[in-house]
Amino acid sequence: MARYYDVHPDNPQPRAVRQIAELIRDGGLVAYPTDSCFAFGCRLGNRDGLDRIRDIRRLDERHHFTLVCRDFAQMGQFVHVNNAVFRLLKASTPGSYTFILPATPDVPRRMLHPRKRTVGVRVPRHTVVQALLAELGEPLVSSTLSLPGDEEPMTQGWEIKERLDHLLDAVVDAGDCGKEPTTVVDLSGPEPEILRRGAGDPSRFE
Repeated sequence: MARYYDVHPDNPQPRAVRQIAELIRDGGLVAYPTDSCFAFGCRLGNRDGLDRIRDIRRLDERHHFTLVCRDFAQMGQFVHVNNAVFRLLKASTPGSYTFILPATPDVPRRMLHPRKRTVGVRVPRHTVVQALLAELGEPLVSSTLSLPGDEEPMTQGWEIKERLDHLLDAVVDAGDCGKEPTTVVDLSGPEPEILRRGAGDPSRFE
């Protein structure tokens, strides 16, 4: 049975944030809100967590997992960025974007696209997530909380707990966070390629 944390969206309770971070450090899989719908999250290097996300979402090995980072500096530890990409990222973070970039050796191989050796990265604009990332001191491995057969992602924490109670270790609820996923932009090639149009304005990459 998943624990349920009702967290204030603007002033997250420090005790709750510490408990959620500890659960993630201990190998837990959580559902948590972002600035563009709910996501699954686990610790970097948590192989079981990755497998559980793949099973729940029925994902194949080509799926790009995302490292949700606290800030631009932390993101730079895990992906290779040239000068042109640096300017694009700097102008677009934090925000509702996921960027596909070549990974550094600090990213576990199981997270990488098997052929391209790329990984997703993002910096969210969400108070609760920022508090959790600060407490963790490392990125969250994440994937959009989108279930097979559902036309839209779930937007309510209680609904997620009701449906996935036996598959998760915790649900973090900070109120409705919307149902539009991030805009996904592949910056690993010579030109930006928009892979998914979502909450972030894609015009700057066109």
